Amino acid sequence: MNVIEEPTEFPPRRYRIALTVGDHSPRHLRRIARAYLRLWAMPHLADPVELALTELVTNVHRHVADRWCTVTLLRTDAGVRIEVYDRSPEAPTHRTAGEWDEHGRGLSLIALLTDKWDVVPAPAGKTIWCEVAN
Repeated sequence: MNVIEEPTEFPPRRYRIALTVGDHSPRHLRRIARAYLRLWAMPHLADPVELALTELVTNVHRHVADRWCTVTLLRTDAGVRIEVYDRSPEAPTHRTAGEWDEHGRGLSLIALLTDKWDVVPAPAGKTIWCEVAN
């Protein structure tokens, strides 16, 4: 994992990292998110933020060929914004999972856990973002 930028204020309003997602990446990113939420006096947002972040990063692991992405956590006036950029032009697909299916619920969970989310195409990939209100 490589931190892209150094904070210029404390507590910093933004954390950004570029990484190739591995099996343990979601766990490490959840710890980082939890630490920032404590710094931002928003520990009550830990559950939805951590789960949304896990879903977005896991999608990179499963569906992006090179598994590379940037993750941004941003403290906003309204709460927290999560952005995950990857180099795949493929938009995520919303599937309906059966009762016993192990996959296919990620975007449904994002919609339930967050106040808003979207996918923004980029010339060399896409950014999926979501926001959790304070």
